[in-house]
Amino acid sequence: MLLLAYAVVASLVVYASIKASCYIDMIDRTTKLSGAFLGGVLLSAVTSLPELFTSLSATVFLDKPELCIGNILGSDLFNIAMLSVVMLFCIRSAGRMAIARGNILVACYLVAIYGIMLLDYKGIIDFGIGGINIITFLFIGIYALAVRHLSEGNAEPSECAAEEVSLSPKAIAVRFIIASIAIIALSIVLTYITDDIATEYSLGKGLAGALFLGVATSLPEVSSTIALFRIKNYDIAVGNIVGSNLFNFLVLCIADIIGFRSSVYVYDDAKIVGLLVFGAVAALITLPLLTVRNKWVRIVCGAGIAACYVAFLVS
Repeated sequence: MLLLAYAVVASLVVYASIKASCYIDMIDRTTKLSGAFLGGVLLSAVTSLPELFTSLSATVFLDKPELCIGNILGSDLFNIAMLSVVMLFCIRSAGRMAIARGNILVACYLVAIYGIMLLDYKGIIDFGIGGINIITFLFIGIYALAVRHLSEGNAEPSECAAEEVSLSPKAIAVRFIIASIAIIALSIVLTYITDDIATEYSLGKGLAGALFLGVATSLPEVSSTIALFRIKNYDIAVGNIVGSNLFNFLVLCIADIIGFRSSVYVYDDAKIVGLLVFGAVAALITLPLLTVRNKWVRIVCGAGIAACYVAFLVS
């Protein structure tokens, strides 16, 4: 029954997130904002709501930071692995696509974040200010810089379903609010179900967070990315993934600030360490994946990133 409940709630989270994403994506039709900004800030914030509320629930209500960091690192590795798989399937059209400079810079910032976390794991920068880990302040600064860079790039038009196009601005706002509230409520429920699954099946908190929370809360990003690739709106698609991954680390910062009882940067679970290491490798491979406009280079890089996720699962 727990697995069935998980499947039902996860499906509802995906549906609500996709609907909310479409309402935000309509801005692309009426503004001159860059695709990198729309995907990396607006769309990624919406599709990352599940990570936000499941992570805060795991930290504040359950006092289980392993679920929180496992969720964030698992979501980020799953996101970038799915982007690489989508690019592999669309390699004929996407092999030579140009990626906005803002998205590439965000990918560089993600490499820096993983590097900082590895230093924290090794105890090299293990200190805090006012009970808050120093890397939380570093991550917040990096996110602020990234948002500034995401405003760079060319604007590309996107497409939404005819149903949403015919809606009035007021109707769009109301439906977006309803979808957002549904995402929040369902995400909190999903956290408790995942905790029960981890207990029932004797799973480690890191593994449960990475698989059950990480995958389920990443499905909105994957669904919207596939849809954007189908209409060849690559900037918003890539921006959605790298922006969501960056936003997830901001979620980790928020959880560390409000989780007074314990730090979220815990590396006691071997699966969490595996997520950190394989995530760092995948982040490095993402750079040539996005910057080198050669089909074969992107095939090799895409396969390498997918291999990182498989290696984590079997490790």
